[in-house]
Amino acid sequence: MTDKYAVIGNPISHSKSPLIHRLFAEQTGQDISYEAIEAPLNGFAATIGRLRDEGYQGCNVTIPFKFEAFKLATQLAERARAAQAVNTLKFDSETIAGDNTDGAGLVRDILENQGFPLEGCRVLLMGAGGAAYGVVLPLLAAGASLMLVNRTVEKAQQLGAAFAARGQINICSYAGINGQSFDCVINATSSGLKDELPPLPDGLFKPGALAYDMMYGRETPFMAFARKRGAAIVADGLGMLVEQAAEAFYLWRGVRPQTRSVIAALRDR
Repeated sequence: MTDKYAVIGNPISHSKSPLIHRLFAEQTGQDISYEAIEAPLNGFAATIGRLRDEGYQGCNVTIPFKFEAFKLATQLAERARAAQAVNTLKFDSETIAGDNTDGAGLVRDILENQGFPLEGCRVLLMGAGGAAYGVVLPLLAAGASLMLVNRTVEKAQQLGAAFAARGQINICSYAGINGQSFDCVINATSSGLKDELPPLPDGLFKPGALAYDMMYGRETPFMAFARKRGAAIVADGLGMLVEQAAEAFYLWRGVRPQTRSVIAALRDR
């Protein structure tokens, strides 16, 4: 019997998740179906209830429902608690298990696909919203030393306080990073959506540095800035998208798919 999964969001028609999971299923021989479902903005919980009633095994959750999924889950993984958001749900007859695979996807893409070690690296993380919360714990677990920067410093301080016991985290304003340099700079802001560039100084990238934008699908102003300012590696977030999906697939199926061919297939499209 085919096991059913879905991704839920609003809007959702643009989602690459059905294609990614179809490729994973073909590669691993798993008998699953996977579809994109648009839930009404006020109907996420009802949609989850319907899917459970219809025998779905789990779902991915995207904008704007990750915080609702966090509240709806009856069991939470540690990284979901840390992120305060859920992007993966797994159902059984009694529980709704919630996890967050975004940070694991980012770290795996950086380590495996970019070939960039994070142990002992000085990392600048830009942004203090949901995307940043989702990746702090996995970055610290990978051995990175984090500097958080945000236009509103108070929000960065709140994020830092939430993870103060987890590892070395420093807080700074954009003006305060002038004269500092980093092994890795990660853009977790929405600036790319607006074709804007955060107020970054010159001299930001150490020799051999990685510049990583969580946006994918096009060259962002941050990526262009990084290329011109000497970053050795410039990457978008497509690999993160595929790797976080692979982590969800593993949680559901107990099988970890190979991702490089899937990333390549998406780039070809």
